[in-house]
Amino acid sequence: MFIGEYAHSLDEKGRLALPVKFRRKLQEGIVVTRGLDTCLFVYPKQEWEILAQKLAALPLTSKKSRAFTRLMLAGAWDATLDSQGRVMVPEYLRNYANLGKHVVVAGLYNRMEIWNEDSWSEYKAATEKESDNIAEAMGELGV
Repeated sequence: MFIGEYAHSLDEKGRLALPVKFRRKLQEGIVVTRGLDTCLFVYPKQEWEILAQKLAALPLTSKKSRAFTRLMLAGAWDATLDSQGRVMVPEYLRNYANLGKHVVVAGLYNRMEIWNEDSWSEYKAATEKESDNIAEAMGELGV
């Protein structure tokens, strides 16, 4: 399980050291892909396989299904951690998420997200302001 938020840095080669407490669960490999809200999603290989199967089963006749599948699958980067627990984030993904030197890694149960530090701060502040409304909507979903 991935939880919490962690401030990290990308090095000059585009490598990111993932939080130490997450690394054990990532030994079989990871997939980094375009996420929503202009961040990157990072999945352990086994979680990625579950998601990829669901995406592959979406109807080809639906324009939105095709678009979402392309966003997630065509942008995916298959990776492994190096001996220092770092993952290479390719340039096209760094550009998509507007990643600079300072990033935030957020743990979200079965995946992580990588955010531009400033974007994360703005998103978090806006979400915190709306927390009552968000909580009410989650109640309607049974959470």
